[in-house]
Amino acid sequence: MLDFTRECNFARGALQQRSAGESMENAELITGYIEHINAGLARVLAFMGMDATAVRAEGPYVYDDRGRKFLDFLGGYGVFNFGHAHPRIVAEVKAELERMPLSCKLLIDEPAIRAAKHLAKVLPGDISKFFFTNSGTESVEGAIKLARLHAGRPNLIYAHRSFHGKTLGSLSASGRDQHREPFEPLLAHFIQVPFGDAAALKLVVDENTSAVLLEPVQGEGGINVPPDGYLREVREITSAHDALLILDEVQTGMGRTGYNFACEREGVVPDMIVLAKALGGGVMPVGAIGGTPEVWAQFEEKPLIHSSTFGGGPMACAAVDAALTVLVEDKLAERAGRIGETFLADLKKLREKYPQIVTDVRGRGLMIGLQFASSDIAELAIGAILAKELLVAFTLNAPEVVRLEPPLNMPEELFPEAISRLDAALAETAALVEQYA
Repeated sequence: MLDFTRECNFARGALQQRSAGESMENAELITGYIEHINAGLARVLAFMGMDATAVRAEGPYVYDDRGRKFLDFLGGYGVFNFGHAHPRIVAEVKAELERMPLSCKLLIDEPAIRAAKHLAKVLPGDISKFFFTNSGTESVEGAIKLARLHAGRPNLIYAHRSFHGKTLGSLSASGRDQHREPFEPLLAHFIQVPFGDAAALKLVVDENTSAVLLEPVQGEGGINVPPDGYLREVREITSAHDALLILDEVQTGMGRTGYNFACEREGVVPDMIVLAKALGGGVMPVGAIGGTPEVWAQFEEKPLIHSSTFGGGPMACAAVDAALTVLVEDKLAERAGRIGETFLADLKKLREKYPQIVTDVRGRGLMIGLQFASSDIAELAIGAILAKELLVAFTLNAPEVVRLEPPLNMPEELFPEAISRLDAALAETAALVEQYA
């Protein structure tokens, strides 16, 4: 077993030596973060050597105040599909900033119409109605409300290890006890099933089911890819019981898995789809609930049954419209599928090289997970990888899995460079594990 107490003490000593050479400005920033934002997270960042401030980001790179230039293979947990500060998206947002930064709410905003029309064109099937939000969890909350209102039924079914957000309704549909238990009792009538198991789902969907809420590929659950045909079976089960299918594409959408939206791989059209993260092009925070005209009929009689002060703001919707243009014109989904296939194969070679620490490699497109033998080993590996100036992080509901979600437009020659840095970091991690075994 690893002597993690000894390792932590070693890390603290290294931190103290590094801090001695810090500028006064950076030391004050770190102190301010500890005192006013999140002291616990500050300790974690210090342990990983990331107690620095970001000063600039462009394309696939993030720069800090120590002069480090990080190659971003985290992608803001799925936000930066288009890289950092994509010039075409930034230009559209800047133009809207000068015209009308926020909505007056009593007049119709033209950017929201453009964004909605564009989404309707790109999304599959008859998803043509939209409600804009500010985040993924807000999108999920709204979808849960609309599902119950439309169906008039109480039960909502979700998957083990799923992640749909941390507000109360979204958390009720998220599958990790560590995040749920401190806030119980959560909302009633939420039923958990195994992910990827259509037979188990079929046993619980009935006349009391309002909706089934799923991620096409689980992100925070550990980059879990379901069996082929799973989504089609889920669609058949929900349709047979007049229950809605809600797909959470907050992390899988906008080209990430090799398709504009992951549900397209099996030709599945949900009743509602929830979006966020990369929807704002890596420039603006924005989310959306998309639905069919049938589901949206609730707004005909009750137009204010659900609302948001800042949702659908002009700058956010300008970012959505521009991001969709870049996604389609630059064929980023197709590129993610092609490059992701080669990158995944190279990562599997690393698994073969370090079988004592890496137990699995899986993913779809450029949404990939490296599974380590334990969460402790994953934590050591992350520290070693970050030291190579490569940004990565673990998944929230499966901390033994390290995610790789680089920008979809990252220059192709940087992927072998990432493999080289990962190789060196894994070699160091394997040696450390062997030393303390």
